[in-house]
Amino acid sequence: MKGVVVKSTGSWYLVRDEEGKLHRARLRGKFKIKGLKVSNPLAVGDRVEFEVETTGEDTAIIHHIVPRENYIIRQSTHKSAYSHIIAANLDQALLIVTLVSPRTSFGFIDRFLVTAEAYDIPATLIFNKTDLYDDDAMDYQRQISHMYGQIGYPSLAVSAKNNEGLDQVNALLHGKTTLLAGHSGVGKSSLINLLVPDLELKTSEISDFSDKGVHTTTFAEMFEIDSETFIIDTPGIKELGIVDIPAAELGHFFPEMRERLNQCRFNNCTHVNEPGCAIIAAVRSSEISLTRYESYLSMLHGGDNRK
Repeated sequence: MKGVVVKSTGSWYLVRDEEGKLHRARLRGKFKIKGLKVSNPLAVGDRVEFEVETTGEDTAIIHHIVPRENYIIRQSTHKSAYSHIIAANLDQALLIVTLVSPRTSFGFIDRFLVTAEAYDIPATLIFNKTDLYDDDAMDYQRQISHMYGQIGYPSLAVSAKNNEGLDQVNALLHGKTTLLAGHSGVGKSSLINLLVPDLELKTSEISDFSDKGVHTTTFAEMFEIDSETFIIDTPGIKELGIVDIPAAELGHFFPEMRERLNQCRFNNCTHVNEPGCAIIAAVRSSEISLTRYESYLSMLHGGDNRK
């Protein structure tokens, strides 16, 4: 049988088959992903092949993971030498950000966008909690949206509390599998509850699965909006460490830098202090945002500015 992983609780997984039925499943043996040291061999969104066991316990064995089209990955918070795959096989990612209560930093936004860029996942910024903005904050949000829009990242301003902007978000989601990510407290749960009003009905089987005495951990979870539209909710991300991007290639994942890389005097330019650097020149002339350049330097030097 074929299916998609919709929830993980560590060693057990919930798989939706092609007819929409949910199966409690586990992996057969140990799976290793070539070239990757990951703390989780399976992620929400993975397509798998499995067999229902004949033990009468209504469980299944996953025996094959279909090669992933893409995925979002981060450094593992528990194993420093390992990575953690947040979700796989995505059509797009929405990063929920807030300018107040809490404030999402440029460093965090840019790390997420670089990760999405590296794995060819289109990303959109969703500015939530606009009901808390005064005139200055609204103007600031528009400036930030313009900055990211110029380099290819669209954005929406919404208020989950006041139910504003939800039609635009729904239109963006339709017909796609979308990852929703962001810090704890940015309002992801509120948005999801508004986007999927009958969520309690849709997830009743999943809740039953979680209550079977299995040790549950904070993994991502997929919800169905309709037969063609799925959203993947993720636990609030405190830190987002860049994974498997060599320093020499980092600039390729900043769109505004990528289009200027062949203009530098030196082929191996790091864009830090070299003469004839087109990137530095563009920063000085405000063609590249200083905040974006500072994010690049932080990632390049392995800084701790992950929040």
